[in-house]
Amino acid sequence: MPEKNNKVLVLYAHPSQRRSEVNAPMFRDAQSIKGVTAVDLYYEYPTYNINIDREQQRLIDHDIVIFQFPLYWYSTPSILKEWQDLVLEYGFAYGQDGTALHGKTFLCAISAGGKADAYQTEGYNHFTIRELLQPLEQTASLTGMTYLPPFCLFGSRTAQEERRIPEHRERWKTLLNLLVTSEFDIERAKPLEKLNHYWPQEQAIESDKDAS
Repeated sequence: MPEKNNKVLVLYAHPSQRRSEVNAPMFRDAQSIKGVTAVDLYYEYPTYNINIDREQQRLIDHDIVIFQFPLYWYSTPSILKEWQDLVLEYGFAYGQDGTALHGKTFLCAISAGGKADAYQTEGYNHFTIRELLQPLEQTASLTGMTYLPPFCLFGSRTAQEERRIPEHRERWKTLLNLLVTSEFDIERAKPLEKLNHYWPQEQAIESDKDAS
């Protein structure tokens, strides 16, 4: 049995929430799970005046940090970049005495408008999703955090009409619960291209699509 539960911090960033069909429901799911602190950055900081001390304390108080966002130009929405620039300070997150994040776990939960096959070397976007997120992976490395591959929903523009959102939300809730209870196998997950492949049936479905 796991020795203790983890505290999970979800930092949610979506600049057009009223149009969100995927991320807004996922954020509400995160709010409903015991052991998860879900923070809407655009709601808390509408003028981008980020409270550095509060955000750093949140990081200290949690074991697992998740950025939840729609992929914007192969990166995060702007408030998450501002958050990183201000909160991950020298002397706190890196550099001399900057060890506050050592031993924590970091991952991204993202939605992308393009289909999964667009995020391949030979695809429309030329790079895999994990390759595109390498700046965040290196941020985790520099700050001493364990990086996990992203949890993704591709083809988000058509996900609702194709009725793929409910299953994705169930997997998201499963992931959060496993992270809280320490039942998630981090070592098995680390080398994956994306966390969706943690569940073999999803990898098999994706392989069938690629072959068709």
